[in-house]
Amino acid sequence: VQLVASGGGLVQAGGSLRLSCAASGRTFRRSVMGWFRQAPGKEREFVAAISWSADSTYYEDSVKGRFTISRDNAKNTLYLQMNSLKPEDTAVYYCAAEFRPLSIAISYYSRPGAFGSWGQGTQVTVSS
Repeated sequence: VQLVASGGGLVQAGGSLRLSCAASGRTFRRSVMGWFRQAPGKEREFVAAISWSADSTYYEDSVKGRFTISRDNAKNTLYLQMNSLKPEDTAVYYCAAEFRPLSIAISYYSRPGAFGSWGQGTQVTVSS
C-alpha cells in the first residue's frame, strides 16, 4: 500500500482543515487505517484509527469531539476532519495502513508499530 497525504496548511485557532490520504492498491478496503502526528522535538503520537468497514473508530483523548476520521473505500481514500483547531495541534500529520489487521479491538492500533505502511506527512500549522 502506497499512501499520499494532503490537505495540510496554515489555519487560525478555531478553524478547520480536512486531511486526505490517497491509497494505491486493492488492499485499502481491508486495511485498518490511522492518523498520527509529530510535533518538532516530540515523538510521533496517535490521533485516530478506523476499521476496514468503518464500524469502529478510536481517538486520542485530546481530539475527541473535534476530529473525525472517515474513509471512502470506493475511492481508496482516508480522511481526517479537524475542527476547533488549537495551536497545540500543530504538527506533521501522517496516515498509516495495516492491510493484514488482527481481529482485535481498534484501540490496539494506537501503536505506531501496529502499522506497516506510512505516508509522507502533511504539515498542519495552527496560529494563535
